[in-house]
Amino acid sequence: MSACVPTRATDPSRTKRTPQPHSPPPPHRRFRVAGADVSASVAVFLIALPLSLGIALATGAPLQAGLVAAAAGGLVAGLLGGCPLQVSGPAAGLTVVTADLIHRYGWRTTCAITVLAGLAQLALGCVRVARTALAVSPAIVHGMLAGIGVTIAVAQLHIVLGGTPQSSVLANLRALPAQLADMHPADVAMSVLTLALLLLWPRVPGRVGHLMRKIPAALVAVAGATLTASLAGLGLAKVDLPSWSSHALAGLPEGPVLGIAAAVLTTTLVCSVQSLLGAVAVDKLVAGQPGLSARVGRSDLNRELLGQGAANIVSGALGGLPVAGVAVRSSANVRAGAVSRNSTMLHGVLVVIAALLMVPVLELIPLASLAALVMAVGIQMVSLHHIRTVTRHREVLVYAVTTLGVVLLGVLEGVLLGVTVAVAVALNRLAHTRITHDEQEGVHHVHVRGQLTFLAVPRLSRILHLVPQGAHVVVELDGSFMDHAAYESLQDWQNAHTARGGSAELTGRRTGVRVAEPDHAGSEADPAGTPPASTACRCHPWTPWRNHQCEGPPSAPPSGHPGEPVHRPGPGASLPGDADAGGHQLARGISAFQRNTAPLVRGELARLAREGQRPSQLFLTCADSRLVTSMITSSGPGDLFVVRNVGNLVPPPGEESGDDSVAAAIEYAVDVLRVRSITVCGHSGCGAMQALLNSESGEARTPLQRWLRHGWPSLERMADDDRPWARLAGRTPADAVEQLCLTNVVQQLEHLRGHGSVARALREGALELHGMYFHVGEAQAYLLSGEGGEELFDGVGVADLSV
Repeated sequence: MSACVPTRATDPSRTKRTPQPHSPPPPHRRFRVAGADVSASVAVFLIALPLSLGIALATGAPLQAGLVAAAAGGLVAGLLGGCPLQVSGPAAGLTVVTADLIHRYGWRTTCAITVLAGLAQLALGCVRVARTALAVSPAIVHGMLAGIGVTIAVAQLHIVLGGTPQSSVLANLRALPAQLADMHPADVAMSVLTLALLLLWPRVPGRVGHLMRKIPAALVAVAGATLTASLAGLGLAKVDLPSWSSHALAGLPEGPVLGIAAAVLTTTLVCSVQSLLGAVAVDKLVAGQPGLSARVGRSDLNRELLGQGAANIVSGALGGLPVAGVAVRSSANVRAGAVSRNSTMLHGVLVVIAALLMVPVLELIPLASLAALVMAVGIQMVSLHHIRTVTRHREVLVYAVTTLGVVLLGVLEGVLLGVTVAVAVALNRLAHTRITHDEQEGVHHVHVRGQLTFLAVPRLSRILHLVPQGAHVVVELDGSFMDHAAYESLQDWQNAHTARGGSAELTGRRTGVRVAEPDHAGSEADPAGTPPASTACRCHPWTPWRNHQCEGPPSAPPSGHPGEPVHRPGPGASLPGDADAGGHQLARGISAFQRNTAPLVRGELARLAREGQRPSQLFLTCADSRLVTSMITSSGPGDLFVVRNVGNLVPPPGEESGDDSVAAAIEYAVDVLRVRSITVCGHSGCGAMQALLNSESGEARTPLQRWLRHGWPSLERMADDDRPWARLAGRTPADAVEQLCLTNVVQQLEHLRGHGSVARALREGALELHGMYFHVGEAQAYLLSGEGGEELFDGVGVADLSV
């Protein structure tokens, strides 16, 4: 194999590929549907049919409205949406909202509100705010869904008992004793049978159970109850589907303007958030299947919002329920082996066929069975996993308030209440600062835990003035933020303290990093010319040896003794009397670590020595000296398992390279350390990529040339006209080297997926792969997003971290 240098690499600004003048015309592509899509669509249809009817029953809408929404979600959202494998339709999360709208405004106005919500989603998709919607606190989202689940379960319990639900949760709870006293045994029996089949069917053991689980439990539960009721001749309320000729379509909205606007806002919010979260969840499922992830690609969330808006417009106009992405159907679609959006669309076609041709069969289903099915879905929406997660992140108050608000007041009111509490909790954390003072061996320690803002300045001043004059003070800041008022207060106190003969040192407690201090040019020196003690060397752990001068007095000798400031040489210079400047630089760096950093990290390293390493991530990057992995990832000891080589290359499995070190590290990280993610990180100005571009075809003779053979597929990928070029935050790469650096990250991720241990972990959903690019000159990190099939590296900033 020889190196392939693309001729177009010198012009990365090109935007259009022109065909060769004598190339044959492209062959006519026939529309084909993969067999996997057909089988997956059948599986999804069998789940969607009973759930659509059950959700329509729970909202109080005509039962045909559930089928209309399922068909619109499958055909319209499936065709236009940005998440090919997400299945849309009537969702349980919209049940409470829709039921309230029908109770207030009637069915035809509810359909009009659905249309208006779809138009609002189209507008949001056009202004590309999909990612912003995901910035809502997960505690609020999970609390909203839990509140909706409680409301659904309590309401459907009345139908399970043979009665009729009331208009609110409190009314349902008040009416429950009377309903228990007047329950209908036949309805209860069919509901219990439905719940039993729903619970036990997925738990049948052995090979028989494996075969039985191919049939959805929801279908088995409803079909079993329907068959039992028909054979036993029980007198039960059953599904009633009037003629389609009498089906009510959307009408002009009637009601107060503010009320209609609030209804549209609520429907848009719930539909959008649920659909976008569903798309993200589908991406995680797809990432666990290497072959599927390469074929499907990541979701385009803005396009998904447009597709959902179009589906809601069609569903509302045709008299259907609001549409959103449905997690149960989407996960079933992926697990059933779907490979394209054809499976989602075919499921919509099957729903249309059932609505037209299977009405006699559907009218045999007992309403109690559908109510039991929806009640089970509502109970599952109160997830114990979500409760544990928000508890671990100290957001259980936000979750509980949102849940209770949705149950007692309504969805929009509950969400607004949750947002208010979330903001209050964040402000409390920002304002709550603990400041303590103690003395150890003559050194005064002032500990500041939490964010240091103007609200904490009075307490900080009181504590600092307890320190005697002339004492040595260490101020440990254990927080991530200090505002201007707090900084000035610390600066004024430090200047005054050092002017009276004392010394002060500001450090970060967790990292041991000395905090940047103000200029002490105005501080007084003693008559001998010795500067205050606070002007000792203040060097960050990442301070480079080269071009560095410590902030010490000019006459300080370069002895390297503890406590003495040291001057470092400029470029190309060496210290007087040094035979080996590099050796002395290394020795001084070690000495500085032992003196300043080791005492602060010794406890953490001792813990790691006892417990062993448990890194969460394998970080594979270039050996370039400008890449400091711990700095650009804000990580510490035990966080990253790092592999570095020339060009951040991953040799494909099975290739005879004479070096299995990378493959061995991957296997050890995945199979032994059980890392949860692997990141391949490239960088700007990579010498290995430059060498690849300049290489010539022929036999690789030197070790470097033989190693760089693993980068040849990246060259071929960049030269392939059928593949889109990687882009950097929406812009074209600056030159061919940067283009190859980006392409190489994408290609090495493909090599990673070919390793057995990685492929197995991806299939099990235990591992995620990430691409990263670090621009050295800009000090800017970019993450590979790949939305809409395009390889796009997005810049990472503070806002991105919350999404």
